[in-house]
Amino acid sequence: MTGMLIAGERTDGAAGEGIDVIDPATEERIDSVPRGTAADVDAAVEAADRAFVDWQKTDAEDRANLLRKAIALIERDRKDLTMSLVHEQGKPVTEAGGEIHHLIHGLNYYADLATKVRGSYQPLPSALSKAYGMVIRRPMGVVAAIVPNNFPLTLLGTKLAPALMAGNTIVVKPAATTPLTTLKIAELLLEAEFPPGVVNVITGKGSEVGDALVTHDKVRRVAFTGSTAVGRHIMGLAAPKLKRLTMELGGSDPVIVAPDANIKAAARGIAIGRFWNCGQMCLGGKRIYVFDEVYDELLEQLTRTVGKYEPGLGWEKAEKPAIRVGPLHTADGRDEIHAQLQDALDGGGELVLGGDKRDGTGYFVNPTIVTNPALDSRVAREETFGPVLPIWKVSDLDEAIRLSNDSEYGLGASVWTNDIRTIHRVANEVEAGMKWVNQFHYGYDELPFGGVKQSGYGKEHGQEGLDYYLEDISVVVGGLE
Repeated sequence: MTGMLIAGERTDGAAGEGIDVIDPATEERIDSVPRGTAADVDAAVEAADRAFVDWQKTDAEDRANLLRKAIALIERDRKDLTMSLVHEQGKPVTEAGGEIHHLIHGLNYYADLATKVRGSYQPLPSALSKAYGMVIRRPMGVVAAIVPNNFPLTLLGTKLAPALMAGNTIVVKPAATTPLTTLKIAELLLEAEFPPGVVNVITGKGSEVGDALVTHDKVRRVAFTGSTAVGRHIMGLAAPKLKRLTMELGGSDPVIVAPDANIKAAARGIAIGRFWNCGQMCLGGKRIYVFDEVYDELLEQLTRTVGKYEPGLGWEKAEKPAIRVGPLHTADGRDEIHAQLQDALDGGGELVLGGDKRDGTGYFVNPTIVTNPALDSRVAREETFGPVLPIWKVSDLDEAIRLSNDSEYGLGASVWTNDIRTIHRVANEVEAGMKWVNQFHYGYDELPFGGVKQSGYGKEHGQEGLDYYLEDISVVVGGLE
């Protein structure tokens, strides 16, 4: 069993029970981790609270240098981390390597920002006495980071790096099914000489350790990525204690393909944006609206492109021109995506590609395209967390925008066009927290990212991501006469 990390030490936890980690491609047990308890959460938070006393006083440049040292160790162990991610999450080697790259880029970005935190100076009226004001920026204290199973390292980095560089300490709760590579990263932070207790990792079930972490009195800030339903639950737990929250929740991102679009580029971008990580991403093009003038051409090109995807073991390369796609992460996820697809077909959708259930070991699902399902079907109304792509024909931009906004979600959206008027309307009228033009949906570390409506609130990435880990404190300086 691979132990949790509390106060710089490995531990099997208070209960001494384990949770198996399963390879979704083979359904075999890889390892196990402790089934954490509220007592373990308390130990981790107390360790983080003690470490905060000195960590907040550590020079920003020294904090950044420690993170850069950890980055070098991650680079050193890149191959081992990649294969660890392949086996516990299921994604192919290429995608796992891309996630490591994204993690490193984000860590470097926030290491560079650590020394760029600024406050402000404000002259004040002299009616009481001669004085001036300052706004200084201080870390919050102990931060809880709750990370999902689809991108365990990327979404770890978007929380861990700004939290640490702002001077906070952290307790990370990875998904129960993908804890192993996170624990390896935490071990490397210790090797880089981060003080014990600055970074702690608790493993276990969300309903047990996650809830205990969110409600702990000494946790000042909670950063969560996951489903909207769980996000609502966490908000309810945090509300009585007025904790600071950022919620990056579910999404059902629309993609609009206009008549002047580069159809080949659009088809390739849509395929990558939908079938990367076997479609398991909050941020991904999940509802495609195509103008009728280019509908047939786009569908033909997209079908040809998606037809190259070949489900299989993530550590085996597909024979060219096939493109490897891994399994879904869980059996429940596989069953859910099949149920959503069946509902689309029952409601009049036409199956163009895929759709059949695969026999054998592993949670594999063939990449699937379905056209013009009912607008109240599950693939239109819910988040589809798997490799199913619904496509609708639309008559004009007004219809495309109306259908794009006819969703409770508002995470991302995109448009394929070279018409500045179309770009302007989509940028201003589609209800989503981030938008792309002629590109698939990708979260850049340099830009703030977060949703609207039921896709959450608050920002990760960018300077704004660091801001959410700092408190603005007003100071009045008088007695100057």
